[in-house]
Amino acid sequence: MTDLLASPGEAASFRSPVIVNQGGRKIDERLAAHWSRPRIIEHPKGAPAWEISPDADVLVTQTSCWQASPPPSPPPSPPPGWPYGLRFIQLMSAGVDSFPPWLIEGPAVACARGVAAIPISEFVLAAMLNFEKEFAAIRVHNPAQWKMRPLGALHERCLGLAGFGAIGRAIAARARPFGMRIRALTRSQGPLDADVERATDFAALVAAADHLVLALPLTAQTHRILDASALAHAKPSLHIVNIARGGLVDQDALLAALDEGRIAGASLDVTDPEPPPEGHRFYSHPKIWLTPHTSWGDVKVTDRVAEKILANLDRYLRGEPIEDLVDPVRGY
Repeated sequence: MTDLLASPGEAASFRSPVIVNQGGRKIDERLAAHWSRPRIIEHPKGAPAWEISPDADVLVTQTSCWQASPPPSPPPSPPPGWPYGLRFIQLMSAGVDSFPPWLIEGPAVACARGVAAIPISEFVLAAMLNFEKEFAAIRVHNPAQWKMRPLGALHERCLGLAGFGAIGRAIAARARPFGMRIRALTRSQGPLDADVERATDFAALVAAADHLVLALPLTAQTHRILDASALAHAKPSLHIVNIARGGLVDQDALLAALDEGRIAGASLDVTDPEPPPEGHRFYSHPKIWLTPHTSWGDVKVTDRVAEKILANLDRYLRGEPIEDLVDPVRGY
C-alpha cells in the first residue's frame, strides 16, 4: 500500500485514492476536502450498488443503496469480477444484516459502529419515561379530565440491556441518574461497568427486567431471540423497547403476550418487515408505541458518520489498522 501513503500537508508524490461514494452530497463534500485529494466517483442514481467502477480503491455505501427499490435485489453470490479493485469498504450503518453476505467477505469492511449511540440512548430514555409517566393518557383537554393519578417511575426499576456495545453503554450512562438498576447480557466476557450486573443468559435477563431494551445485532443466533419461550419468563409489568432490528422479535408471540396481559407494553422503533403492511395490528394495538425506525437520527448524525469515514480513510492510506471492522464469522 506504499503507493497510497502520505500525511496531511506532505508534498511527497503519491497516488490519490479513487472513491465511489454512495453516501450522498454531504459525504461527497467532506471527502472532496480530504488531504489525500481523492478522485470521487458518484454512483449513478438508480444503478445497482454493486456495479461500481473497476478503478475504485474505496467504496462508501449505505443500506438504502442495497434495497430493491427500484434497482434489482443484490445477487445471492458475488457478481463476476467482484470486488474489482476495491481494497476497503466503509459502511454508513452500524448493522450489516441488510447487505448481502458476500459484501463483508471480500476486502476489509468497516461499519459505523457507535455513531447513533447518543440519539438512540436518548430515544430509549424517552420511551421508558413515556411508558412510566403515560404522557398521552394524562394529557387533559377539558376540566372533566382534570383528575390526578399515580404514575410510574424509573427509580429502582431494572433496566435489562440485551447488548452492551456502544449503544448499550450510552443507554446505561443515561439511566444511572434516574437510579435504575442495570443488568446486561453481552457476548463478550470483558469487564462491564462496576454498577452493571451481568445476566447469565437471555431468559434470566427477561425475568429480571422491568424495561427490556433490545440492542443486539441481527444474526442467525439472535433471530427471533425474543420468542414465546423467552416471554414466558417475563414479569406482567415488563416494557420492551426495540431499537435494533425487527427480526430479533417473534412478533406473533409478542402480540399474544400483550393480548393476554403477560407483559405490559412495547415501544417498537423497528419491525419485520418495515413498514408493517396496511392493517397490521402494530398500528392500532393499545399497548404498542410504534415509531418509523427513527431513533438513530439527529441533526448531527451525518457529521458523526463523516468523521468516522474520514478517520478510517486516514488509517487506510497510512497502512494503519482500520477501526470497527466487521467480522464475517460473527456477522457484525
